[in-house]
Amino acid sequence: MITPQIGIAIVAPAGQALDPCAVERGIARLEQHGCLVHNYYDHASIHERFGGTDQGRLAQLAAAVADPDVQIIMALRGGYGTTRLLPHIDFEGIAASGKLVVGFSDITAIHMGLMARTGALSYAGPMIAGDFGAREPVQFTLDDFWQCLTGPTHTIVERAAGNPCIQEEGTLWGGNLAMIVSLLGTPYFPRIDGGILYLEDIGEHPYRVERMLLQLDQAGVLARQRAVVLGDFSGYKLAPNDNGYDFDTMLAHLRASLPVPLIHGLSFGHIPRRVTIPFGAQGRLVTHGEGFTLTLSDYPTLRQAAYCG
Repeated sequence: MITPQIGIAIVAPAGQALDPCAVERGIARLEQHGCLVHNYYDHASIHERFGGTDQGRLAQLAAAVADPDVQIIMALRGGYGTTRLLPHIDFEGIAASGKLVVGFSDITAIHMGLMARTGALSYAGPMIAGDFGAREPVQFTLDDFWQCLTGPTHTIVERAAGNPCIQEEGTLWGGNLAMIVSLLGTPYFPRIDGGILYLEDIGEHPYRVERMLLQLDQAGVLARQRAVVLGDFSGYKLAPNDNGYDFDTMLAHLRASLPVPLIHGLSFGHIPRRVTIPFGAQGRLVTHGEGFTLTLSDYPTLRQAAYCG
């Protein structure tokens, strides 16, 4: 049980809550887990599709960073909007605070910017609206987050046949593929050599996934990695003119042409059952005929003992 001394701030750097009741459910579940929740999101202040105006969303993030009773800053949800804020986010302030930013999808932009500008680590993990605030939360997703958070190491075990057999170690980084590609050539794209890049996306046709991976390759990013680990890529529709070109066909083509091993089967992405991955942790990836293990280490944690009064 996480003790009440751990404070979690709710902020909305991107989209608004599609179901306002999800915020209440999320707060209740966090409190049941023994957390003190500081909610900086106000549904009455939503703007267009966003969780507030640009200035309002920046203010939410700044208030959470300044709050001395907060150790974790958890995003309400993804969607779109974080990219607008990047030039105005105080990444140095976040890093100096020692607080852990948690989220995925559009929040990938914060993970990327924080690493690029300061070298600080963050968490690709659950969010309020879709995870803690879900009508029927997936216990695995919540449990995996708490287990990873208390460290000092964390192991992901996946079953997925058909992967090449490799053993690689490197810095774990990644997230939403479209968001990562959108940051190429900006000050918010970290240069990571010898990394293990994890990727996911939703509603992207296989040809667009291929095109984005080729862009990363042609920009020189993939050649600097030890491996690419693919999470969930669902929600797309094939067309008659695809003529047999589906995700598996695309994956086979890229495996034959890219300069880095492609591993599939990571339980990460826009799916209810999802692992937590510290962005910037050290990872050890070992694959075999039936699956793989990804062992995480050297990442910031909140150990229970440190917060027991």
